[in-house]
Amino acid sequence: MVEIFSLAWMVLEFLIGCWSGIQAHSLLLIVFGLDSLLEIISGGALLWRLLVSTRLSAGAIAKVERQASRIVGWCLMALAVYIIVTSGYNLLTHQGAERSLLGTLMALASLICMPILMVIKLRIAEQIDSAALKEDAMCNLTCAYTAGAVLVGNLLTIWQGWWWSDSIFSLLLVILIVKEGLEGIRA
Repeated sequence: MVEIFSLAWMVLEFLIGCWSGIQAHSLLLIVFGLDSLLEIISGGALLWRLLVSTRLSAGAIAKVERQASRIVGWCLMALAVYIIVTSGYNLLTHQGAERSLLGTLMALASLICMPILMVIKLRIAEQIDSAALKEDAMCNLTCAYTAGAVLVGNLLTIWQGWWWSDSIFSLLLVILIVKEGLEGIRA
C-alpha cells in the first residue's frame, strides 16, 4: 500500500514539477518533475516485483530489477547532461526562472513527505527483508534533497530576485544525479 501511495505522489510531483517548471521557465522544477518520472519507473518495477515475487524465480526477479536500474541509471545520466547544457546556456545568456508558487509549495510538501515515506519503507523493508524496498526508500531521501534544492532555489528567486539561482542549484543536483545514475548503471 505504501508503494502505491508513493507512486501516486510521484505522479503528482511529475505533473506539477514539469508543468510549473515550463510555466516559470525553471530548470529546477523541470528537473524535479523529470526525476519524479524516473522514480515512477523505478517504483513501478519495485511494485511489480513485490506483486509477483511469489510466482517468479529469484533469478528472474533480480534480472528485471537490474534492467530497470540500468534504464533509470542511463536516464539519470541523460538528465545530468541536459542540466549541464541548459544551465550553462541559461547562465551565459542571463536567463533565469520566474516565480512559481505552485512549484514552491510542491517542493515544500515533498520535503515533508519524502522523509516520512523513507522511514515507513525502511521499516517494511526490514520486516520483509527486501533490499529493493530499502533502495527505494533511499530514493525518497534523494527526492527530499531535490525538493530542498528546488525550495531554496525558488525562494531565492522569489525573495532576492537572483536570476542565476535556478541554474546554480540545478548544477548542484548534477552531483547527486550522476551518483544515482552510476549506481543504477552498475547494478
